Amino acid sequence: MNYSQQAERLAETYADAILRLSYTYLKNTQDAQDVCQTVFVKLLTEPRSFESPAHERAYILRMAANACKDILKSPWRQRTRPLEDGFQVPAPEAEDGSVLAAVNTLPPHYRAVIYLCYYEGYTAAEIGEILGVPTATVHTRLARGRTRLKEILGGMDYEQSV
Repeated sequence: MNYSQQAERLAETYADAILRLSYTYLKNTQDAQDVCQTVFVKLLTEPRSFESPAHERAYILRMAANACKDILKSPWRQRTRPLEDGFQVPAPEAEDGSVLAAVNTLPPHYRAVIYLCYYEGYTAAEIGEILGVPTATVHTRLARGRTRLKEILGGMDYEQSV
């Protein structure tokens, strides 16, 4: 049996069982599909001989279960949250003519530092760490962003208001 015939046989025989088992562990269709693909790749790159079809099935399902357990105990999985958790935190709404609407019109590099500084309360050093830029760059972007905001919002210089 050649490589593509073997892959087709494995997929037709075991894909559904692997997906169902993986989904029960991971509660996520995409992760279950990743496990299924991982199991098939391993089976095709490291061929084995089995005593019987029952032994082959048990081995393949054990591989799938172990792959799921590896995913569940990975540090990445433990430090992240599902995207749906972010839906519970509403983003600030920008009303026309508001400062936030003006901030949203700034170029992305100015918008990011202005937002992190004034809306999230981060210091320039913290913003630099978050964005991966030097603190001096953060200060420059804040100053230039404020200048642009003043132009957008129609602000006046202090000398003229006195």
